[in-house]
Parts: sequence; structure tokens; C-alpha cells
Amino acid sequence: MTSLIFIAADLAAISILTFVLYLRRHRRRDLVVSYLGMNMGVLAVATALSGSAAGLGLGLGLFGVLSIIRLRSTELAQHEVAYYFSALALGLIAGLGIEPVWLTASLMGLILLVMFIGDHPRVLPAHRHQTVILDRALAEDGELYARLEEVLHGKVHSATVQELDLVNDKTIVDVRYAYTPAAAPAAVAYLPAMTTAAPRHAVPAPPVPFPAEEPVPTSSAPVRAAETERAAEPVHASAGAA
Repeated sequence: MTSLIFIAADLAAISILTFVLYLRRHRRRDLVVSYLGMNMGVLAVATALSGSAAGLGLGLGLFGVLSIIRLRSTELAQHEVAYYFSALALGLIAGLGIEPVWLTASLMGLILLVMFIGDHPRVLPAHRHQTVILDRALAEDGELYARLEEVLHGKVHSATVQELDLVNDKTIVDVRYAYTPAAAPAAVAYLPAMTTAAPRHAVPAPPVPFPAEEPVPTSSAPVRAAETERAAEPVHASAGAA
């Protein structure tokens, strides 16, 4: 009966971790499948080994082996690694069945609470990490930091030069900085509004007058031909009378 309670608690915890926290914030379906599968696998193995004398040692060894295999097979971001270890920890805690039950539930709730707060978008929202390629070879720290702050519009906390190419005149830097929107140029901030917004009281432009077209002169040849015919009619009539 206690094992069923632990399994139900693990199902509820991993569902909250994957669907409520991770999927809504990061939208990676492949890792959701990985978290669920790994959690259920660790839960099953830990539950089967919990009755043996070496259950705890084998559970911890399984935890480490699975972590090494998974982390070497693909590249994960640091927050994804945190979710990965949380899923493993939930399965291991529920599988080992720590007594009393409230202690297991408290440990699971603590993991979920830490992940909820630590990965919340409002926690350090301005702090960012980025790899920047500059179009100049900058070897002096002061000039490098000034150029990075100008490009990134923020306060640079650390900058590690990964490549300084003097031939092609470029610098590749790994930067950790705090973004400050106030440092962005005002012209760039108001450019969309200037280009898309129209004035409220726009006055239509006056119509442009066009010059009047001159009348096209008509040819007088048909008129003259008609007059000639009318003048010749009496002559023909008088000739017929005679």
C-alpha cells in the first residue's frame, strides 16, 4: 500500500515538473518524453531494488550512470540539466520509499518549489548569456567592454575572448551581461512608431490643377465637299430640263 502511495506521488510530481513547469516555459517536446521515461525507469528500478540490502548503493550508482550516458549523448542547456536531475531525483526518492510518507512528499515538494522559483522568468530577467562576433580585433579589455556594451545595450559582467583573429579582423567573445532597455538608442525605439503611425489630424493635400486641353482643330475638307455638291445640283437639274 505504501509503495502505491509513493508511485502516485511520483506520478503527480513528474507531471507537474514536465507539463506545468518545463513545457509551458520552454516548449521542447523531446525533453518532455525524456524526463517522463527516465523518471519512470528510475522509479521502477529503485522500487525493485529497495527490498535488497544494497538497494541504496545501487540506486545511487544507477543515478550516476544514467546521468553520464544522457549528458554525453547530447548537448543540454544548464536549465535543462537541472530539470533532468530533478526528474531523476523524484523517481529515485519515490522508488526507495523513504519512511515516513510525509518526508518523501516533503522532499518531492521541495524539488518542485526550487525549480518553480529558480526557473521563473521574473528571477534575474535582465541577466543574459550570449556569444558575440565583433567586426574588429579588440585585444584591450577597456575597448572590448565598451564595444560590447554599445552593441548589447547593457552592463557587461564578464567577457571571455574565445578567438582573436588579427588576419580577418574579428573577435569572438563569450559575454555575460545585464540588459538595460534604457541604454538602447531612442531613435531605434521610436522608429516603428514613426514609420507605422499616421497623424490623427492629417490635412489632405490640395488638388493639383492641370492645364486645360486645347481644342483639336477639325478639318474643313468635308464641309467644302458638301458645299460643292450643293452648288452643282441646280446645274444638273437644269441640264435635265433642257
